[in-house]
Amino acid sequence: MSHKSVLLICVLFLISLFSYSQENSDEKEFLITINTEYGKIKLILFDDTPLHKENFLNLAKAGVYDHIIFHRVINNFMIQSGDYTTRNKPINYDPRVIQSPIKAEVFPHHLHVHGAIGTARKGDDVNPERKSNSTQFYIIQNRKGAHHLDDKYTVFGQVMSGFEVLDLIAMQPTSNKDRPLNNIRITVDIDQVSRLDIEKFYNFTYK
Repeated sequence: MSHKSVLLICVLFLISLFSYSQENSDEKEFLITINTEYGKIKLILFDDTPLHKENFLNLAKAGVYDHIIFHRVINNFMIQSGDYTTRNKPINYDPRVIQSPIKAEVFPHHLHVHGAIGTARKGDDVNPERKSNSTQFYIIQNRKGAHHLDDKYTVFGQVMSGFEVLDLIAMQPTSNKDRPLNNIRITVDIDQVSRLDIEKFYNFTYK
């Protein structure tokens, strides 16, 4: 084989390798927007918690999360939503999209940091497997995190922007059961965007 042929093969290989790398680095990701009267909360979901990621996306796409409220709010801790019984409009989705409790996906590298998205669940006494509630989720509002929950609850996503919205919601007056006195309703939108754009715009690194 001539030197020119070898050189040509090498060039073609490098081009194909570069193209493959570009395709993979420009992979699309779901960017979730939770719309509230106080502003927008944008978040992403983790690939290594696939059961929770798929479940959340299915619920959001079906419209289960639209027109429900943040039903539990504790300032300097977290805000919680996902209770579909708080909906104030007729159900327009197939109720079968709501699953039974989800198998835990608890990992030591997913911590309850500021903006972490986790799932509510029943206590260990009746739920030793730590299965997650299939619809209810919480967002850590405390800037120092809530690390007493680490390794106990599934964390399956992270807020990218809208941290000030978390604070505004957390500051609202609540009842003695931590429910806001005035209902704070949400709708959820899903967009597919480039992971490169997410990393660049939100200064976030996919692991």
